[in-house]
Amino acid sequence: MHRNQLPALLVVMAALFINTPNTSRAQAHNPIIFADVPDLSIIRVGNNYYMSSTTMHMSPGLPIMRSTDLVNWKLVGYCYDTLVNNDPMNLSNGNSTYGRGSWASSIRYHNGLFYVSTFSATSGKTHIYSTDNIEKGQWKERSFRPALHDHSLFFDDDGKAYLLYGNKKLTLVELNPDLSGIKPGGVNQVVVENSTAPTDSIGSSGLGEGSQLFKINGKYYLFNITWPRGGMRTVVVHRADRITGPYEGRIGLQDLGVAQGGLIDAPDGNWYAYLFRDFGAVGRIPYLVPVTWKDGWPVIGINGKVPDTLHLQKNKELIPGIVVSDEFSRGPKDPLLPLAWQWNHNPDNSLWSLKERKGFLRLHTGRTDSSLLLARNMLTQRTFGPVSEAIVAIDVAGMKDGDITGLCLLQKNYGYAGVKMDGSKKYIVMINAGSGTAVEAALVPLEQERIYFKTVCDFRNRKDTAHFSYSLDNKIWHPIGTTLQMKYTLPHFMGYRFGLFNYATKTTGGFADFDFFRVAYGQ
Repeated sequence: MHRNQLPALLVVMAALFINTPNTSRAQAHNPIIFADVPDLSIIRVGNNYYMSSTTMHMSPGLPIMRSTDLVNWKLVGYCYDTLVNNDPMNLSNGNSTYGRGSWASSIRYHNGLFYVSTFSATSGKTHIYSTDNIEKGQWKERSFRPALHDHSLFFDDDGKAYLLYGNKKLTLVELNPDLSGIKPGGVNQVVVENSTAPTDSIGSSGLGEGSQLFKINGKYYLFNITWPRGGMRTVVVHRADRITGPYEGRIGLQDLGVAQGGLIDAPDGNWYAYLFRDFGAVGRIPYLVPVTWKDGWPVIGINGKVPDTLHLQKNKELIPGIVVSDEFSRGPKDPLLPLAWQWNHNPDNSLWSLKERKGFLRLHTGRTDSSLLLARNMLTQRTFGPVSEAIVAIDVAGMKDGDITGLCLLQKNYGYAGVKMDGSKKYIVMINAGSGTAVEAALVPLEQERIYFKTVCDFRNRKDTAHFSYSLDNKIWHPIGTTLQMKYTLPHFMGYRFGLFNYATKTTGGFADFDFFRVAYGQ
């Protein structure tokens, strides 16, 4: 090579280097959370991001998570302990509120206060919670009728507050200054007649909801989800110069069914769309998608696709940020239950204890029930992918005739391994309701008071299978029953959860003592 050709070659090589993505820097991967965290709404305050999400019929509810990198999240609190005190939320008199409770929330920061709003078919109301300290403060609640579906809370630059809500036909309403309800004589008008219009050429859709409204550089941007018939979940973006419109819309993203969410910016000036994907039995899992801007529109994805990797901090394990192991040992300053735990519906706090037997969670029976799905005081945590396992140790000496206790995977088509007492005898039992009907798949006599159960969930490529086993010494494990084919069902509208339960079918007064609950990534 002639030496005069070298500078030109170096220029070409430098240009290639600059314009070639440096994939070695891409440390984070999608999904950013491989667990059920649906309907996410995110804000940034300084260098901290805060996210609210949906947990429906669980108590406490409306979880708040914090992150400093948009990838790794930690539970920091809940907006409420009790959404509403009624028969459905209390699992009383044969009632339940599976798949309802509180739905899609909207988180905002305005004038030094954090706000999170939600709505509920169970209460029939719209609920708005506020605090000046999102991680340690007390939440103040305001609620009013009606329950405004999939709304977005929005504070405009002039201080006025709005909710934009609906499905397909989207309505904007102005709120009272104290957020106590819809303002009489305020703005109350349809601003988008048909939010699915941008996808109607692909196929009609009955779904045009999940509104999230933002104001960026003086323009209003509205995110919605549609689902064209025969197609996939799709992001639709509308834009307007005024909050009341007119709005023009276009398809924002159509890839992998990753949809529903909104926009967030990072301190370094980069933008992202936070969205989620239906992923079978594990639930609805969050994705983060890079955004660039062109002609005043957000361009979502890399060449219209959701990337597998991101130029962000590496994903850490969900343990202990979102799920935790628990030895049930509490010091005087420890919280009673780590934030990862949620009760299935409202608990009866008189029937569970961490103090009656030190180092154990004791679950009493206070009534008789006919099925696992009606069992009150079931303590739950999320399952997670790609493979997760949970192990519990239970002392069953306090059980009475007809009692059933154990470790379950909670959804409509549930499964569990546990102990049932029949007369004076105890049996290890595995129940498989994967078909929609509960079937006793195994029954083994139990001659001791301490027993261990384990379940392993495989969500890889939506395999959605789970296996149960038991041990008499926590060393040698015996498979029990049949494979649970897990299925995400709309009646529950939630990914499978690990659950600790104890309920009576004949007489009350028995109890079960859980010594520990340990979660891990499976192989």
